[in-house]
Amino acid sequence: MKIISWNVNGLRAVLKKGFLEFFYKIDADIFCIQETKMQKEQADFDFPGYYEYWNCAEKKGYSGTLILTKKIPISVNYGIGIKEHDQEGRVITLEFKDFYMVNCYTPNSKRELERLEYRQLWEDDFKNYLIRLDKKKPVILCGDLNVAHQEIDLKNPKANRHNAGFTDEERNKMTQLLSNNFIDTFRYLYPNKTDCYTWWSYMGGARSKNIGWRIDYFITSKRLKNKIADNKIHADVMGSDHCPIELDIIE
Repeated sequence: MKIISWNVNGLRAVLKKGFLEFFYKIDADIFCIQETKMQKEQADFDFPGYYEYWNCAEKKGYSGTLILTKKIPISVNYGIGIKEHDQEGRVITLEFKDFYMVNCYTPNSKRELERLEYRQLWEDDFKNYLIRLDKKKPVILCGDLNVAHQEIDLKNPKANRHNAGFTDEERNKMTQLLSNNFIDTFRYLYPNKTDCYTWWSYMGGARSKNIGWRIDYFITSKRLKNKIADNKIHADVMGSDHCPIELDIIE
């Protein structure tokens, strides 16, 4: 089974930048999208062969997630059941026979860390949501989680130590999540692999120089580790400031 995750930084915009070419070539079983930046009713396109599940932010042109799946799920849940968190279209959960598929776009702490306090509340509540799911059946979480967990996960860790996405607080929350029987599948397979990033700033030619961050993840319940075949970063795929990532699971 092949699962793709991609923060497209605007779905309508990326459709004009080769999205469909990659989408049909990769032929994923499940394709998770973050930052759609649109309402479902604005879509003048569809994806033949896939069921579509949208979670749009109340604020137009902001955030938003979408899951495209070839197989119809048993159940669908939007958000995490907490009103404070569920107005920005950040989480979709599909239940399948053997696992939950969770697509997430984690809130950014923003410049000057103006949203860091809220981010900590989000992290705790989202972790508890995942733990509750994991008690029922294994979880596959993907998305833009807006944190580089370890120094190896960004090009310039010292210079970014207290910046959004690499604060001690955000990194500690990721550590706490993983300590609850979850694994970062990329680091499980490639613990020492360097220069592997999923996001690059538009400033200063960062992408051409590969000055990036790995902030997009596939995280799974630990008991799925023997079913993880590969985790790929499609850094050559353009169209967004993020690139797609892929998880291959042995069924």
